[in-house]
Amino acid sequence: MPKRLTPVDLSIGERIRARRQLRGWSVRLAADRAGISHSTLSRIERGQASADNRFVLADIAAGLECSVTGLPGMPADRDAAAAQANVHAIREALIAADFGEPPTYVPRPMSAIEREVELVQALRTRLDYAGAGRFLPRLIRELHAAATGRDRAAALRLAVPVGDVAVCIARSAGHPADAWLSAEWSRRAAEALDDPVLLGFAAWARSHAANGCGAYARGRVLATRAADELRGRLNAPHAPEMLGLLLLISAHSAYATRRPGDAAEYFAEAERLAAHTGETTTFDNYFGPTNVQFWKLGAEVDGGDPGRAVHIARSTNPAQLAVPMRQVMFYLDAGRALAHVRRDRDAIRFLLTAERIGPQLVRSNPLAAETARGLLDRSRRQAGGTALRGLCERLRVAG
Repeated sequence: MPKRLTPVDLSIGERIRARRQLRGWSVRLAADRAGISHSTLSRIERGQASADNRFVLADIAAGLECSVTGLPGMPADRDAAAAQANVHAIREALIAADFGEPPTYVPRPMSAIEREVELVQALRTRLDYAGAGRFLPRLIRELHAAATGRDRAAALRLAVPVGDVAVCIARSAGHPADAWLSAEWSRRAAEALDDPVLLGFAAWARSHAANGCGAYARGRVLATRAADELRGRLNAPHAPEMLGLLLLISAHSAYATRRPGDAAEYFAEAERLAAHTGETTTFDNYFGPTNVQFWKLGAEVDGGDPGRAVHIARSTNPAQLAVPMRQVMFYLDAGRALAHVRRDRDAIRFLLTAERIGPQLVRSNPLAAETARGLLDRSRRQAGGTALRGLCERLRVAG
């Protein structure tokens, strides 16, 4: 008797087909609504093409009138599931910590809060979203309470990056609305300070949250508008790095909305800025020449040419940005690009490197799972090896 598939076992293609059939739509109608060819959608549904392109997935989800995070399914990793479980408590804290309302929480001394914020940022940088998420509910309530007293300015300055950490956790756990709620909390803190650089950082967080919902057009508007506003304030501390980050997410969003010419201009401006700033650690987002190449790699995989992405990966030294949060995406994106050009052994090696650096993130990443699924299918005819089968088992990809 064949094994009965649970929702966790289903591929993205099978989920897409189930949602399309639930609507009673033909493949051709669903493909037209998504703006892709019906043959492409049919191949994705049948598992003959990997659904490992974030921009295509956003188009399909929009066509099916569902959340883009509803297609991948549940996380495969226990730590990723723990990070997801923290989202409910974070949501409750954000709702309670309305900057327009009086606090109901007694905060610790600001020095203790500052140390915990540093810890949370370090955990996020190391991709321990489960660990970071455990601290956030209390921190959010304490920062809200501290913002009503003598430490108001310091509390608001810390609230902006804390909200950005919450965006990362909610996005990775598949809760895009909570990511947006987190970004809005950051925005309100930045607006209370009227700090141009922090307002840019809050816009960065909102753009990330919008993109996580598949709303790339909105993400592009938020990022480009904030970049325009920050260009006139480049004398402010950390303004050039913040502008650079906004240009990177503007380029990414432009690729997603099929504006490659705009994306090229944003990347070119970001490269000029990076040549001036060098490698930076501002807001733990690491703008600089290496990170620009990392972003260009990801944009080419999803919205450009995988062959160019492979060239970028080969000409970039990831060791120059020895930060797990960024390195794991470099190896994951490079692995996806290598799989697209059928350099399977190299693709497997890069995916395994990404998993070694950030197991929690990779094992909950649907793009990693779909890439591994495609490699496993091809390995039936080629030598995939035990390493690939082990990776697929950890990603809960059915063999």
